[in-house]
Amino acid sequence: MDTDTPLNHSTQREETSQTSGRVYEPIHNDHGPDSPRDEYDEKHSIKELERSYSHVDRGVNVERAEAEFAELSKELSRASQHSRRISRTQSRSHMKHETAADIEKAASSEDSEAEQFDLESTLRGNKSEADEAGIKSKRIGVVWDNLTVSGIGGVKNFVKTFPWAFVSFFNVVETFMSVFKLGKKGKEFDILKDFKGVAKPGEMVLVLGRPGSGCTTFLKVISNQRFGYTKIDGDVLYGPFDSDFFAKRYRGEAVYCEEDENHHPTLTVGQTLDFALECKVPGKRPAGLSRKEFKERVIDLFLKMFNIEHTKDTIVGNPFVRGVSGGERKRVSIAEMMVTGASFLSWDNSTRGLDASTAVDYARSLRVLTDIYQTTTFVSLYQASENIYKVFDKVMVIDSGRQVFFGPAKEARAYFEGLGFLEKPRQTTPDYLTGCTDPFEREYQAGRSSDDVPSTPDALVAAFNASKLGSSLEQEMKAYHQTMAQEKQVYDDFETAVKESKRHAPQKSVYSIPFYLQLWALSKRQFLLKWQDKFSLVVSWITAIVVAIILGTVWLDLPVTSAGAFTRGGVLFIALLFNAFQAFSELASTMVGRPIINKHRAYTFHRPSALWIAQIGVDLLFASAQIIVFSIMVYFMCGLVRDAGAFFIFTLVIITGYLAMTLFFRTVGCLCPDFDVAMRLAATIITLFVLTSGYLIQWQSEQVWLRWIFYINALGLGFSALMMNEFRHLDLKCEGASLIPNGGGYTDINHQVCTLTGSKPGQPLVSGTSYIEQSFTYDPKDLWRNWGIIVVLIVGFLMANAFLGEYIQWGAGGRTVTFFAKENDELKRLNQTLREKKEKRNRKEEGGGDATSGLNITSEAVITWENLCYDVPVPSGQLRLLKDIFGYVKPGQLTALMGASGAGKTTLLDVLAARKNIGVISGDKLVDGKTPGLAFQRGTSYAEQLDVHEPATTVREALRFSADLRQPYDTPQEEKYAYVEEVISLLEMEDMADAIIGEPESGLAVEQRKRVTIGVELAAKPELLLFLDEPTSGLDSQSAFNIVRFLRKLAAAGQAILCTIHQPNSALFENFDRLLLLQRGGQCVYFGDIGKDAHVLLDYFARHGADCPSDANPAEWMLDAIGAGQAPRIGNRDWADVWQDSDEFNIIKEDIVKIKRDRMAAVGAAEEVIQAEYATPLWHQIKMVNARTHMSFWRTPNYGFTRLFNHVIIALLTGLMYLQLDDSRSSLQYRVFIIFQVTVLPALILAQVEPKYAIARMISYREQAAKAYKTFPFALSMVLAEMPYSIICAVAFFLPIYYIPGLNPASSRAGYQFFIVLITEIFSVTLGQMVAALTPTPFISSLVNPFIIIVFALFCGVTIPKPSIPKFWRAWLYELDPFTRLIGGMVVTELHDRPVRCKTAEFNSFTSPPGQDCGSYMEDFFAGGGPGYLLNNMTDACQYCAYKVGDEFYQPLGYKFENRWRDLGIFAAFIGSNLIILFIAARYLNFNRR
Repeated sequence: MDTDTPLNHSTQREETSQTSGRVYEPIHNDHGPDSPRDEYDEKHSIKELERSYSHVDRGVNVERAEAEFAELSKELSRASQHSRRISRTQSRSHMKHETAADIEKAASSEDSEAEQFDLESTLRGNKSEADEAGIKSKRIGVVWDNLTVSGIGGVKNFVKTFPWAFVSFFNVVETFMSVFKLGKKGKEFDILKDFKGVAKPGEMVLVLGRPGSGCTTFLKVISNQRFGYTKIDGDVLYGPFDSDFFAKRYRGEAVYCEEDENHHPTLTVGQTLDFALECKVPGKRPAGLSRKEFKERVIDLFLKMFNIEHTKDTIVGNPFVRGVSGGERKRVSIAEMMVTGASFLSWDNSTRGLDASTAVDYARSLRVLTDIYQTTTFVSLYQASENIYKVFDKVMVIDSGRQVFFGPAKEARAYFEGLGFLEKPRQTTPDYLTGCTDPFEREYQAGRSSDDVPSTPDALVAAFNASKLGSSLEQEMKAYHQTMAQEKQVYDDFETAVKESKRHAPQKSVYSIPFYLQLWALSKRQFLLKWQDKFSLVVSWITAIVVAIILGTVWLDLPVTSAGAFTRGGVLFIALLFNAFQAFSELASTMVGRPIINKHRAYTFHRPSALWIAQIGVDLLFASAQIIVFSIMVYFMCGLVRDAGAFFIFTLVIITGYLAMTLFFRTVGCLCPDFDVAMRLAATIITLFVLTSGYLIQWQSEQVWLRWIFYINALGLGFSALMMNEFRHLDLKCEGASLIPNGGGYTDINHQVCTLTGSKPGQPLVSGTSYIEQSFTYDPKDLWRNWGIIVVLIVGFLMANAFLGEYIQWGAGGRTVTFFAKENDELKRLNQTLREKKEKRNRKEEGGGDATSGLNITSEAVITWENLCYDVPVPSGQLRLLKDIFGYVKPGQLTALMGASGAGKTTLLDVLAARKNIGVISGDKLVDGKTPGLAFQRGTSYAEQLDVHEPATTVREALRFSADLRQPYDTPQEEKYAYVEEVISLLEMEDMADAIIGEPESGLAVEQRKRVTIGVELAAKPELLLFLDEPTSGLDSQSAFNIVRFLRKLAAAGQAILCTIHQPNSALFENFDRLLLLQRGGQCVYFGDIGKDAHVLLDYFARHGADCPSDANPAEWMLDAIGAGQAPRIGNRDWADVWQDSDEFNIIKEDIVKIKRDRMAAVGAAEEVIQAEYATPLWHQIKMVNARTHMSFWRTPNYGFTRLFNHVIIALLTGLMYLQLDDSRSSLQYRVFIIFQVTVLPALILAQVEPKYAIARMISYREQAAKAYKTFPFALSMVLAEMPYSIICAVAFFLPIYYIPGLNPASSRAGYQFFIVLITEIFSVTLGQMVAALTPTPFISSLVNPFIIIVFALFCGVTIPKPSIPKFWRAWLYELDPFTRLIGGMVVTELHDRPVRCKTAEFNSFTSPPGQDCGSYMEDFFAGGGPGYLLNNMTDACQYCAYKVGDEFYQPLGYKFENRWRDLGIFAAFIGSNLIILFIAARYLNFNRR
């Protein structure tokens, strides 16, 4: 091998160009700087590059990226040569002395060290040898023929309501079929039909089509993601491999990047890429580079390449966690996908939300990636500019699931013009091509029409197949098949390259690293995730320590007497239960983490099972530390057995119990398709676990058919181990009321007995061992057996978790379904009218009406702003986001607000629309020269960037709701609703008028949601001004054009509009009258007219030294000119300073003064208008909001049904556990435990009510800011909507739990008990809403819940009786605890006057003194008010039962039958206090910080 020529990516590309017969002439220099070709090529390629892009010196520069790439290649080659020289002299000794420190060190033989470094093949993980056979590389093309994809659809799905949940639940057959995907959810139809084409390595294909035409489906299927479709026919070949073989052996070689980003928000950019590389670092690396150095080099290269070096240590973030900007997050996704080293990449609409210059940078980055890597790249884009289009080699146009064009990008436009479509030279090519498939947008050449121009999808397909391009595609496919047969070497190289890119992984595995290295990489990542999420970490520690302090003080220094026996069991049970339920949050996090796992699985970073195993290791580390601190506090404060061994066993059992429950929740999370199903399953099993744990009902008293659960119940096994561990070391002294008889004169222990189970007559000490043997049927020698079963359970759950993770893929693929509300007569009539109108409009008839004909906006008010500044507090002081902005918006003008991502566009809109509630706003914002009055927010409409809507309403209902509450109250409803129909027709949503809006994941598509957002604001008929924040982002060009065209009509009707916009093409940009342009730092760089063909704007820039090329899009170019992209600005002066010094700026100032003077004169003459903050009175707001909230609950069946299901299952299981209780002594305690089960309800209800309230509050923030209604109607409607479901749940809970165990059936008692259960239900709902109103997020509410539940349950007098509660807590917390009233009322109602009949085993036996029978011996005891009775008075072998009547059981606990109605009243009053706090918190706490 010639060691003097460093190996370069160029050589490989040369070969590629020859072998794959590329259609596209590359735009980068085809030969590396070290190649022997002359300089001509280099100059030629630079010219080529400049022809492709104007301004190559800015942004992601293809040439610069490649130069850096080559530089790094050379540098690494030099390192490689240098180390090779050393190795020649030292290789033997080197091998002897090498330590095993790095298990992945490159194999150090002379051969491998002599290899030179080529970054391209190394990133691929190839062992590269430049020998005569050529370089082994992973190049794979794709060819598809007759590709047809089918899915389920074509059926109108009606929205599900509350009764549906019952029908579907009890319809077992249907349930079974849907779970196992057997039933059809509609009829099958073709999503894509008869696609054919070929893409070779190094080619980029742009996929164009209107939304819903099938672009996403094509991208998924072509990248071999076939999950979720019913049938896929036709051939797709990746090189010579068919799709099945390719999926089995090379899954990670074809990857798909979805539209939305999924990253761990708390990892930094560097850590995200580091983890990806850790899973993909090749086995063979250049000599002398350790794995760590290699990763650092590659990460730095990627960060440089995409210009995001500054974000390396910034967290990635997501919509809820603040991190890098949206554009930067997109680039992290690109870099992460580059790390996969895949040969085939597809990207779905990845420029959504990027500004114009960033979008071009993104496309150029992909070009770099495709050229350097020789990948095959497919991209779908909705709004692609001409600059982006130039980057692509081929283009595919899809129309309604048919491929109507596939060929060279350069020839596409001419082809469609040749078919007879009108030439539109000013439209960008992607818009033109998509427009030809749109029946409303396409236009024909003079003298042509749809009769002689192919205009249906089928006609377009036929025309293409018959064309020259169609036949050349056939030939290209044929030629490709032939070269494939000849190029066996290339595919052998591919297979070899894939094998050798593995680092110790088995050859047949699709993963690059073996399982144990995946575990190691994941363990490091999970540790970082836990460690960097400081908030959760701190909160969980605080929770644990506070609960430990409460437990320690409540059970402070337990006595080693009979009185401490039951309470000792209580502290052990609660210590175990609290830690086990700390794991409950795993259920939610397992669900939330699914998209990331699905992505990493597709990228073949790691097996899902590796994640679960690594994660439990990390959990063990963090939880053990917390549990040890908790255990030390509880153990020593409560005075449990002072024995080192016992303490360690206590800690060990709690840790293993925690692990078992964590894995249990994770397994449930993996098993269930959604959170509602998981909640139902978890509630059922947890209830069983708690009931069979042995504390609430002892093993020997359980129903025989339920006893087996104990052996698979980590809680039960853990509790039994803790009890054995504690009591085997104890002898309990019998004293006080436990000694019978007691009191004056009874002093002879030989004639007394201890009522504690396990006692022997005449013995003052009770052995702890015999106590647990007789009370619980626990044998201390089973301690390690039970612990062993917990360990087996942990292993079992872990295996189940790993198995389910591998084989069950929820949420990976499939299509979203739109649901509709059922039509009534009125809706049928309205929809018919809309359809007729639409047809007329399509036929361009009169009377189809201009949708804006119904608009006439009378307001002439002008809003002006001067010296507008906005400062926000930051740790270092104040940060200025807007700096001295001047401007105005007049009626009839459409003003665009533009600037780079992060320039302050949304901030300016928020400030002008009066939506900010933090920070300091200075400067003047005036309406007609006066300060805006109360009615300002009502008079403006603001369509925000995020589409936040009530998910359960239909489009028409959402618009009507807005019209009802925001148009003046005296406008007749018919008029408001007629206007809503106008808006629907204008937004072209006729087909969607009755569609349910739904969540973003399932419901209306992105662009439809965007239209609803705009529609809701239009329906309000704003008098003053309409603000829109990015109304076109996420839309295709046609929808964007329709929306802007429509805004233009509104402006013509007299509306004043200010609108931010991203990525406008020239045609869109022309619709705007004026432009306000911001640069980073919130500074204005231009405010004024745009002019025809943007001549006024371009003239301003030209006068200050920036000339726009004639073929550039002014909207993109001006952003580049001011330095908004990654490009340096044009000119040497800051554009904000240029503006400040310009004549235009002075003219604007004069205009503002004049406008204020004229408007004040005009308004001064008019009458003073009464300013009303809201359009409608309070009672009307309550009526409307309440009706909508009730409808929302009715249409969210899972919410109500899950709650009902949990109530029924707990009541049923509890009832069956305690089936038909008798009158024995032990049944008294069981009756109290059944009543105690009522206190479980709040825990369940809080977990459901809080997120529901928080989500509804998010929606209401937007509506309240628009002054649609006050906070009171919102909070009241949330309470009222819960009521019907609360009553149903209370009845469904009460019947099984009351009548199955056989509690007191007398109507006066049963009625009282039902009232208490109903009050508990309502109390829990209002408590949940109160907590949600007091906390910013459901996550924080869920952290507050354990405190509330534990405090309520501890201090109500069941787990620890009132006399035993320490005085400090007893004085106030016991009295303040709502459950004290609940338990007090229910226990006395159940046990008052209930006779007790002891079973034989329950009698305590002792002998009376000689000469006395039992009756006379015990006479004084009973006379002094002693409880219980004797079986037989006339004998000396006394058989004593501890209770005669139920009252004797509860009186020592401090309860009285007379107080039961008082307790019920106090308990009901707690509902009132909840509501008061809820309404006050809703009114005064605004967590929507902006």
